[in-house]
Amino acid sequence: MGPNHRQLAVTGAFAVLVLGFFVVLLSRLAVSTTDDWLIVAAAGALSVSAILFALYTGRLAWAVARTARRLVGAGPVDGEPADGEPARWESAPGETTVLDRAFNIRASSLLETRDELERLVREQTALRRVAMLVANAAPTPAVFAAVTAEAGQILGSDLTRMLRYEPDQATTVVAAWDIDHTDVLPIDTRWTIVGRNIPSMVLHKCRPARMDCFIGAVSPLCVYLRGHGIRSGVGTPIIVDGRCWGVMIAFSTRERLLPRDTEKRICDFTDLVALAIAKAQAHADLSASRLRIVTATDRARREIERDLHDGTQQRLITLLMDLHTAETSVPDEASGLRAQLSTITTGLSDALSELQKTARGIHPVILTRGGFVPAVQRLARESPLRVDFDSRLEARLPENIEIAAYYVVAEALANVTKHAAASSVQVQASLRDGSLRLSIRDDGNGGADPSRGSGLIGLVDRVESLNGRMELASPSGHGTDLRVELPVTSA
Repeated sequence: MGPNHRQLAVTGAFAVLVLGFFVVLLSRLAVSTTDDWLIVAAAGALSVSAILFALYTGRLAWAVARTARRLVGAGPVDGEPADGEPARWESAPGETTVLDRAFNIRASSLLETRDELERLVREQTALRRVAMLVANAAPTPAVFAAVTAEAGQILGSDLTRMLRYEPDQATTVVAAWDIDHTDVLPIDTRWTIVGRNIPSMVLHKCRPARMDCFIGAVSPLCVYLRGHGIRSGVGTPIIVDGRCWGVMIAFSTRERLLPRDTEKRICDFTDLVALAIAKAQAHADLSASRLRIVTATDRARREIERDLHDGTQQRLITLLMDLHTAETSVPDEASGLRAQLSTITTGLSDALSELQKTARGIHPVILTRGGFVPAVQRLARESPLRVDFDSRLEARLPENIEIAAYYVVAEALANVTKHAAASSVQVQASLRDGSLRLSIRDDGNGGADPSRGSGLIGLVDRVESLNGRMELASPSGHGTDLRVELPVTSA
């Protein structure tokens, strides 16, 4: 209740009291007195009270009318202000329609904002999953499949394909995702880039391309897609090292077109694909470089071993035989000379034996002629430790696999002999799932760490150059367990 309303209530209450008082007084005087002046005075007071009551009633009616006009939106009475209150409590019918429309627009905008935020969250979550695959160096086909599926689901397309450009002006499908598992453009499908289609447009300009309608297109690929119900598509290039490596295409089988921001949203996924391809290419280049180095080293080893065996050793053997002949031809009275020749012969024989061991360590002939198993058996016989060799290999392996496996075993036995203080070593070799699996375990003091410069560090490049894996477990005081896996099929 405002100040004017409180004032009006007090005035009304006072007028009613005064009017009641004079009514009572006049009735008493009329009964008990005959003085005219008293009657006139009472009548005057009653008139004043009636006037005050009438004013109050008018004031009250005016206040009620003003409030009613405010409620119906007609504004204050006589142009008076609304005493600090809003001039209208409700809008007129026309303004109500405008307000309702504005409210609906605002609500629709809020819903669109919410949907956009949800879309962004889903898209960022999908990108994060793909980024984790790339960061963890997942196999490239797995990355391709994940990117294609995530992009298709996020974009709302009916099918998504990733194609790689080939040197012979063709494309190959390397990953596919379908909402209904269709057989359109299956993996490993090749298409020659002929005519106007999305792959040719993307390759020509190395930027996104869109075809909102395949009707009228005459290129073989477009005719094929139209025959399988494809109505539109959007493609984005996959750029690796500045060249257009491939293209990712989102297709739609419905009348509605893919959103206009589809190209930009696909780019977020193709950037991750390009990163994965670049990492895979760098890894392949590193493996190839390692393989070239290892191959060149093995070739040099064989040449040195052959030179020592066919050249130096033969000359030393000839000299040794000549010394024996000279020693036997010395007369009995030259015993001093005979003893000197005998010492020289013994020293030369020992040097020849050491040279033969060195030659076998560089590249043993038995490895080339007999293979991995006989070569390791010789290592076991010549080792100062007890070596239990368990081989389950029934045939020869590729040469580079046998060489790598031999040097793994040879280096491991040398490390055990020098550093492990072990009494025995167990060596196992088997062929499982297309890979040669080696296990070298000893009962020594453990604590081996390739990062500290042991001989095992040189084996990492050799094993990884063949796409192999090497695991080392060497807890202190509990021996060392070296496991190597070399894929024979890739070799």
